[in-house]
Amino acid sequence: MSTAIKDTKRITVKTLQTMADKGEKIAMITAYDYSMATLVDMAKADVVLVGDSAANVMAGYSTTLPITLNEMIYHASSVVRACKRALVVVDLPFGTYQGNSKEALCSAIRMMKETEANAVKIEGGEEILESVKRILSAGIPVMGHLGLTPQSINKFGSYAVRATSEQEAEKLVRDAHILEDAGCFSIVLEKVPSSLAARIAEELKIPVIGIGAGGGVDGQVLVLHDMLGITQEFSPRFLRRYLNLGEEITDAIGRYVNDVKTSDFPNQSEQY
Repeated sequence: MSTAIKDTKRITVKTLQTMADKGEKIAMITAYDYSMATLVDMAKADVVLVGDSAANVMAGYSTTLPITLNEMIYHASSVVRACKRALVVVDLPFGTYQGNSKEALCSAIRMMKETEANAVKIEGGEEILESVKRILSAGIPVMGHLGLTPQSINKFGSYAVRATSEQEAEKLVRDAHILEDAGCFSIVLEKVPSSLAARIAEELKIPVIGIGAGGGVDGQVLVLHDMLGITQEFSPRFLRRYLNLGEEITDAIGRYVNDVKTSDFPNQSEQY
């Protein structure tokens, strides 16, 4: 008999914990607008992440750093209106929580009040602990994010695999425990060795979601535009493309342009 959690009106942080406890994998994927989020929710994704990767796939920036809190609120509001089942988690963007826990709380409160999202996600470990605690003190669920943290790209200098050295690996393990102890309901591990990710998932009680972290964790997350093949230039090892919509969309639009140019569209049946 399947151990899958029964379909519910709304996935909650408690649902995710139950899934992890029962060994059911958690499927998480990004969305940034109403139309795509509606399809993601219909496909029964457990968690929809309104990622600051919107800076890349929606706005064309080379990093996630430029996107603002107001812009994230806009994207998140659109996604929340679409999702009837999935838990909606929203990234707090760069500069809205690092180094100032009072600003972190204000940012999280704005996000929750103006979007009606279910939780926020922030990057970092011990260095953002005060911000994590302040946000949690307001009753706002927090998802952590460790390993490759894109908001720190200027510190790392590249998007290479993180925690390959013993020292960095031990810090990652320590930070994961710190976030769990602080009260985070889940943690994302990005681009770390699979053996290390599996160790952390084994040691923690809360769900661990991986992206480029192997299969030994409690769930997976991918960027929607990457897995659908809408983005073309991004092809890391961990990405599985389920469609090649980039080519299909370009072809469809090309045929439309040609039909307009040759007066084939609209035809008699497409007129009033």
